[in-house]
Amino acid sequence: MPDFEVSAIDLSIAAIYVVTVLAIGLWLSRKQEDSEGYFLGGRGAIWPVIGISLMSANLSGTSFVGLAGAGYGDGIAVWNYEWMGTLVLIFFALFILPFYLRSKVNTMPEFLEQRYDRRARKVFAAFSIFTAIFIDSAGALFAGALTMQLLFPDMPLWTLIAIIAALGGGYVIFGGLKAVMITDTIQGVLLLVVGTIVFVMVFMQLGSSWEAVRAAAPEGGFTIAKPADDDFLPWPGIFTGVIWLSFYYWTTNHVVVQKVLAAKSVDHGRWGALLAASLQVPFLFILILPGLMGRELFPDLEEQDHIWPALVFELLPIGLRGLALAALVAALMSTIDSVLNGSASIAVNDFIKPRKKDWDDKRMLLVSRILVGVFMVIAAIWAPVIGSFGGIVEYFQSFLGYVTMPVVVVFLGGLFWARPPRHAAFWTLAIGIPVGLASFAAFEFAELIDLQFLYGTGLMLLLSLAIYVGITLRGEAPELDEDTTFTRQTWTDETSELSSLKAWQNPRYLGAGMAVATIAIALMFV
Repeated sequence: MPDFEVSAIDLSIAAIYVVTVLAIGLWLSRKQEDSEGYFLGGRGAIWPVIGISLMSANLSGTSFVGLAGAGYGDGIAVWNYEWMGTLVLIFFALFILPFYLRSKVNTMPEFLEQRYDRRARKVFAAFSIFTAIFIDSAGALFAGALTMQLLFPDMPLWTLIAIIAALGGGYVIFGGLKAVMITDTIQGVLLLVVGTIVFVMVFMQLGSSWEAVRAAAPEGGFTIAKPADDDFLPWPGIFTGVIWLSFYYWTTNHVVVQKVLAAKSVDHGRWGALLAASLQVPFLFILILPGLMGRELFPDLEEQDHIWPALVFELLPIGLRGLALAALVAALMSTIDSVLNGSASIAVNDFIKPRKKDWDDKRMLLVSRILVGVFMVIAAIWAPVIGSFGGIVEYFQSFLGYVTMPVVVVFLGGLFWARPPRHAAFWTLAIGIPVGLASFAAFEFAELIDLQFLYGTGLMLLLSLAIYVGITLRGEAPELDEDTTFTRQTWTDETSELSSLKAWQNPRYLGAGMAVATIAIALMFV
């Protein structure tokens, strides 16, 4: 193992980066006048900003280090989450995104009220805030602090958590979503650049040989189709779990979809989503394969998640290490800022605004900023507690697998089936989420049954479908507003609208080409 000693030059480069990002965020806060502008940036986001900020928020500090660690320990199977995310994002851009933008909703729970009823909105809003603060935000803070402690071993964990929370939440309090998206775009570019540099350096260390890369993989690790009894990611789990978790994350999670709701137009939203889709595929090369190749350089690491910082300190010269440190900080900040702004948006739009209709814009904006600060403090306080649960960070994906399937069923069912009555969503969520929590406790903690969580995700999907379909068949079809459910007429109308676009601008052609290319690349690693 190399000595993780951070030089003064590297610290200076990272500090300059952080100060610059904070300054940009504060500068963008000058024109905030109301809560809608604060949470949706005036609905003026253009497609490059949407696409890169989506990618950046997805690539949290946990993922940035964890993908390389997974490549080191298990091979390339973890890439299934990324290339499947590409296909889901293409589907989202073509079939779902227009409904969200045309509805002019401020939050995803609000869309549920338009399609179903207010009860569904409240349940999903509460669920979204809970998972955003106690799972996404606190988990990212804890995992990020553990990684930073490797570089700064003398600093207490709680101090690092406080610093990361302050960096990620400081400019969000003042700047809102516009600050989040602009700074996330800068951070996303930095992440891609540093990841590419590390890949090239490690590849050169292995003699620039693809055969050497294959030879570095653990046994059975150079395939995305692992055996059905694999503990980490069995190939049937791609279809029983990975694809549905991708649908939850990319099409229903408000923290993510909020960036699309801020789009200047449907076209910009679609192009941005497709750009984000295209950026998921390279993660195999800029993060996962460097970790895999690192097995040749560091065959005896005690912790697999140490491989990325080990490669940085072994291969990069002083100066570039500072850039890599800045990239790690960027990954941490880009997750925290998105989660804090998104969860405050739900609290304001789904709970406070409906009750306080007499509040003016200035008061609502002040409350919005206060909530971001409150959620930041709560997440920072809860983050150290996660350590007392042992390995709970690695259970986060399985937790989401068990509890989010009712959400996926309710959204997709409502968007593509006009028959479900308005009360179907509430009861599916009210029954399915508690059952999912109980199943998670029974299978993952108590280990009553040895069940790989992706299979458990599939079982929860089937149960949620049974509840949803059962209620639908016993109820009467509702009278729906236009633009809430996809129909043949929807496709026909959009075909007419898209006919005026050039082929390279048409999202259908772009999406189809991207899907074919992605599947072709994935098949190369089966």
